[in-house]
Amino acid sequence: MHRLLAEAYPYAVAELDFENPFELLVATVLSAQTTDVRVNSITPRLFARYPDALAMSQAERGALEELIRPTGFFRAKTDSLLGLSAALVERHGGQVPARLEDLVKLAGVGRKTANVVLGNAFGVPGITVDTHFGRLANRFGWTAETDPVKVEHAVGELFEKRDWTMLSHRVVFHGRRVCHARKPACGACVLAKLCPSSGIGEEIPAKAQKLLKYELAPGREELLQKMLEGSTRRELRAEGYGLDA
Repeated sequence: MHRLLAEAYPYAVAELDFENPFELLVATVLSAQTTDVRVNSITPRLFARYPDALAMSQAERGALEELIRPTGFFRAKTDSLLGLSAALVERHGGQVPARLEDLVKLAGVGRKTANVVLGNAFGVPGITVDTHFGRLANRFGWTAETDPVKVEHAVGELFEKRDWTMLSHRVVFHGRRVCHARKPACGACVLAKLCPSSGIGEEIPAKAQKLLKYELAPGREELLQKMLEGSTRRELRAEGYGLDA
């Protein structure tokens, strides 16, 4: 199944924009209960004003809240950003640590966020269990667990450690585009013949195609081709392509 996902999504990457570990850490904290597209829409202004942990730790609370308000739960997220930035300055010289045990001690950072940062900023393999990954791991029959930590450990036993980060990207991509929570597009799924849950969604191919999202959605063939050719998300936005669902 992983091989088929790799063939379907050769362009799978972290969908949050970032230039360094600090930006990825902050963006991932902001992504809770919202979309990566929404986070990407506000982070350029956020990082222009607060480019590092020291600057963010000294931010005026009201100004920070206004910048991140569109991501929702902005007061709690402001608490997390101020807290983790101060901790980075006080305990890590302003740098994001590259160890899970250090990351999860930061405000607003759990194993999911830590694994995102480790896998994508430091090249340390990790499985990121968000709602999409957990749902698909159950549907694929990889595990019956629902607790994110138990899902992470159970799935980790099935795959080589070196594959964990890319596995996470590909499964999440598939969950966002094809294997939706309410009505999966089974009739347009590359895993249909292998998936034990095939048939729980729309099985008629023509109808299933209409359920696809993002670059797989009908009418977005040009966007898909550019992604297959290697265009980055920032390049695509600069060319005027919308990257939302």
